[in-house]
Amino acid sequence: MQAKHQVQVSQSQQAQVARLLLQANLAYGESNSNGLSHIRRLKARQECRGYLNEALALEPQNAGGLGLLGRVEMDDGQLEKAHTLFNASLDHQPGQVQQYCNLGYWALKTERPALAEQYFLQALDCDRQSAAAFCGVAHSKRLQGQFDVAYLHYRKLLETSAEWDSVFSGMLTCAQHLEVNKADSALAQDAIALLQRDGLPHQELGRFVSAIIHHQYGLDNPDAQISLEAASEDELLILALQKTLMPNPAVEELVTMLRRAIIAEVAQTVELRDELQRLTLAIAQYADRTGYALAAEDDEERLVSAINDSIQAQLALGEEQDGLIGSLMISAMYGALFHQPFAVQLGQWNLVDWPLALQPVLAASYYDRAEEEAIKQNFDEKAEELCLDKTDVPQAWPSWSQLAYRTESSLKTLMATELGLDTENLPATLRIMICGAQSGQRAIELAGYLDDVEVIAVDESLANIAKATRMANEMGMDNIVFWPWSIAQRFVADGHQVHWIEVGRLPSQAMTTLSLAALVNDATGSGAVVHMHTAIAEQTSGDKQIRKLVSEHKLQPTRQTLRQLRRMVLANRNDTAWQDLTADADFYSLGGCRDRWFRPQDTAQLKELMAMASNEVEWKLVKARDVDGHSLATGPVQKQIQAEALGSEVQSLMGQNLSVYFLKRR
Repeated sequence: MQAKHQVQVSQSQQAQVARLLLQANLAYGESNSNGLSHIRRLKARQECRGYLNEALALEPQNAGGLGLLGRVEMDDGQLEKAHTLFNASLDHQPGQVQQYCNLGYWALKTERPALAEQYFLQALDCDRQSAAAFCGVAHSKRLQGQFDVAYLHYRKLLETSAEWDSVFSGMLTCAQHLEVNKADSALAQDAIALLQRDGLPHQELGRFVSAIIHHQYGLDNPDAQISLEAASEDELLILALQKTLMPNPAVEELVTMLRRAIIAEVAQTVELRDELQRLTLAIAQYADRTGYALAAEDDEERLVSAINDSIQAQLALGEEQDGLIGSLMISAMYGALFHQPFAVQLGQWNLVDWPLALQPVLAASYYDRAEEEAIKQNFDEKAEELCLDKTDVPQAWPSWSQLAYRTESSLKTLMATELGLDTENLPATLRIMICGAQSGQRAIELAGYLDDVEVIAVDESLANIAKATRMANEMGMDNIVFWPWSIAQRFVADGHQVHWIEVGRLPSQAMTTLSLAALVNDATGSGAVVHMHTAIAEQTSGDKQIRKLVSEHKLQPTRQTLRQLRRMVLANRNDTAWQDLTADADFYSLGGCRDRWFRPQDTAQLKELMAMASNEVEWKLVKARDVDGHSLATGPVQKQIQAEALGSEVQSLMGQNLSVYFLKRR
């Protein structure tokens, strides 16, 4: 009877363990749900841990429970504990696909992609159909720089309906590194799939899609025949125009030629065919994204001017919306509707009052600009723009519309796992300052994906501040602000401090009252982290030549001047002096050109900042990464920084694409 009772108790325990593990798995899923608040997800993780502790108290050797607890520890940044638990799970139940995958992701988190690949291959040995393991192999290949192999793995996953966010994101990253040497219909279909996928930073696909389009249209052939009808039905071209900026001179010529063909037909027929409207709208979106950098001939300008006069007359006569649509499409290909004489009259309608297909163009060309102008009025720096012609007002740059894909985490977790820092005594909410935030993408990503931060983003461009503020408002983010340097300086002078500083684009020489090193030093206390890059853009021979011209001729950054300078470069783009410049995405936007030629980064600011961080008594180099993201030994990098600060003749880190993290000791 006693033996029977013991069996019954054991079965009861097993049932209880099974119930607890089910509850733990449900709670774990909840803890990783992006749709829930930070507090709710933390509570769910605690609940998961509680269920697992109960289950493992009843059955200490339960493999599933040990593995899931390992996932919880890994999510909390306890990587060594996680590693021990995954191996313990395998000891008690060998051959688990899930645990080999867990070990693979542990290895990725510890920056060992080759080891990760081995674990994922072991998982595949256990189950050849495991999509999670195959996806892990793809991630491992990508992080080892095997972009072509990884790309094919991601494509295979999509073919098998594994349409996960991480697959699309990984494929996009690989696409940025592929060399496209011929027309390839499979690549074109891949590009279409990526551009159609929501939640991806489509703006990062510009180089990839422009290379495909370049070969697809045979743009190296001067006798290539370009059909307006074919272009109007080209899904890749239209999506690329809607969502990217393509750093390719030949593709820019293609776009300007198509635009010219459309307006030439309209001049003859006095109407815009329905078949051409989608392409026209896409070109209008693209032109806006470039800041209207695309060159136009005199006859085009005259035709557009006549169309704008017609729109103004129609509005004065009380013309209905339907009678304006075609003309507005044409006008928007050549200039922002917000800058036209009829802009005030357009304000009688809201964005939603217009046809759905027209709304993206009207948003970019009119309504978004109006909102950004209203935001600018909150800052004293707005006075500097009052003397400018409206078409010469600086453009926000870089142009972006979608955030990069990231899995949600916390800053404390990143500090613990990536930098090995003790975070136990840090407050619940940490403050990040982004110095040189540009148009805000990186800052908004940090505010959105780190669930324990508030972000102060700083830039000297009022256009950047206005756009970034508008984007953050649209996303409903309440843990981020965008300020000019003047407000950030007052904030720090009032005694406020931050826990993490990222240095993005350096201030220009126009910021004569700003010492970035002094600001960083005053804003950080013991235990704060400073993350900076040693690369410096805008140093091509072409940039230097243009800045020399600007200085010699006292040129001003007007739209006309910027277009003329671009036209000069494009006319001579085969000269080696200009090739590096024309390969840079900045060149394809007036905003980018303005920053490079009229407001270049002040390298002295970075030099002063690096010299300050070279003081090992007050600062410690805790991590250094190379251009590929691989960790470097900190000792040699620290010695090089110190030697450079002392004026020793060593190779300068300035200009090298390193990412360095410093911890303030006191």
